[in-house]
Amino acid sequence: MEHKKLLYRSKKNKIFFGICGGLGEYLNIDPTILRLVWMLVVIFTGLVPGVIAYILAIFIVPEEK
Repeated sequence: MEHKKLLYRSKKNKIFFGICGGLGEYLNIDPTILRLVWMLVVIFTGLVPGVIAYILAIFIVPEEK
């Protein structure tokens, strides 16, 4: 049986809502690196678009079972 890799919000590797932790697990990247990159993107593109994208991800990406 083939195991499909799905994106979930992480329960075990989270700081706020597990978005970066889940993305790190999905992409096999250290979530700390993703958090640092996300912070740089938010800082350099303006606070509002990054915060809105993160809030949307909270509602769109399901939590890990």
